Amino acid sequence: MTQEANQPSSLTQWWESVSFSGKENYRLNDDGHLEQNNVGSLKGRSISPLSETTADITLKALTDKFAEVEAKWKELENEWNTSEEKLKLVGKVERMKDYLQHTAAVGAINVIEKSLAALEAEVNTLVEANHKLKLELAQEAETLAKSEQWKETTQHFKDLAEKWKKIGYLDKHRNDELWNRIEAAKNAFFDRKRQNQEDVNKEMLQNLDLKLEMVEKAEALAASENWKEATEAFHNLMEQWKQTGRTMHDKNEELWHRFITAKNTFFEKKKGHFDTIQAEQETNMAAKLSLIEKAEALQNSTDWGNTAQAFTELMDQWKSIGRVPADKADELWNKFIGAKEAFFKAKKAHSENLKVSLQDNYAQKLALLKRAESLQHSNQWREATDEMMELMETWKKIGPVPREFNNEIWEKFNAARKKFFQRKDANREHRKQLAEKHKHQRVQQTYDFVQKLEDELREEQERLADFKEGILNITPGRKEAELRTHLEKLIAQTEHKIEHKTEKLAEARKQLQELEEKAQQETAANPQQEAE
Repeated sequence: MTQEANQPSSLTQWWESVSFSGKENYRLNDDGHLEQNNVGSLKGRSISPLSETTADITLKALTDKFAEVEAKWKELENEWNTSEEKLKLVGKVERMKDYLQHTAAVGAINVIEKSLAALEAEVNTLVEANHKLKLELAQEAETLAKSEQWKETTQHFKDLAEKWKKIGYLDKHRNDELWNRIEAAKNAFFDRKRQNQEDVNKEMLQNLDLKLEMVEKAEALAASENWKEATEAFHNLMEQWKQTGRTMHDKNEELWHRFITAKNTFFEKKKGHFDTIQAEQETNMAAKLSLIEKAEALQNSTDWGNTAQAFTELMDQWKSIGRVPADKADELWNKFIGAKEAFFKAKKAHSENLKVSLQDNYAQKLALLKRAESLQHSNQWREATDEMMELMETWKKIGPVPREFNNEIWEKFNAARKKFFQRKDANREHRKQLAEKHKHQRVQQTYDFVQKLEDELREEQERLADFKEGILNITPGRKEAELRTHLEKLIAQTEHKIEHKTEKLAEARKQLQELEEKAQQETAANPQQEAE
């Protein structure tokens, strides 16, 4: 940025005299406000009011801030160019566009907007490709729903779900529509499968899948350095493990070993981290003893009022201290007064820089809020959860916003997060209730089958008694032998039926007993659930 040697007599003259990269994107209106023109898809807007006394400082702060904007854009652009799964960056692309629309910065914004538009066009192309792939999966699922190859088709549905996960992002409306078609087809298939088979190991296999998923999450968390979030996640995983039933013994022991190893690895690393922090804090505290060290520590402070008072107190202390060695006096004084002057020079520019920074922080948080409100309705639980966590981490790293917006934007952001996690919890509870309902239905069906067999057996025994009594009461005569032969044949057939039904009844009773014992064991293991 350049300026004539003599100070311009008005803002208009000043504006005509200055130059900076991207100036063609901005204008100075009649009220002395710096405004942005319409740039591509970005709408024109007011950037900042200017005054003759602070115009240079304000413009420098805005152009300096644009360097940060360009750095953020370059970071996103580099991430995009190196990413093999570009659609995972959709949220960041949307946030960058919102950020550009609201940021308090000036520069070559047209260059960034043009590149960003190209990214959005590529996103649309990738999304349409994903729609085509997911549509093919939905059609394949609807064909599979009619299959009677139970084992192969069950695996096929699992493979189909994995293919779905690997395809990536699609807009919520079309994504939900296609996924609902797959879910409907899968449910239809499994409803038919349950009518044709009784898989006694089904629950154990489901538990195996659940525990394997928990182990994989634990092993991924073991390398985390987000101490608070990872600690809470490990506690949640441990509770889920306790609430999940047993699986095959050898697999259960193997998975438990992997799970507890990952947990111990994380907590040992966490302990070492906090031990290091404590040692560094003790060393730092011991090092800050002299007035010069205090002054140099305060020179970059942004707590303007308290720090100005602190420098006054330091100066009083300096005057009250006696002489120092002559060969060190000038050196020590220059260090002390240099730190003091650096602070007060920064304090003068603070009022303009603070306004720019607060507005930029507000623009960043607006972009995060919009993305959170978009995610709160998502049914892609794992991906949305990861991004919600990432949004919160980003939010924490951003500085304060103008006071009049602070509470409102935080409450909206937090409400969007709460709504998503409440929906996620409700979905998980709904799946648990369905599983419990199916278990009770199976016990009742087995009980009804036992009752039916007992009634049929009783009828056969009564019929056998009637046939035997008939032989004893045969009237002698010409057809005596023929009638006896007929009754003996009926007795033999009935005895065979009784034997068959007795075996079938014993097997059904055994199955009913096993189901009831299993239900009792689960109730004993979780009495609170039974009480509810």
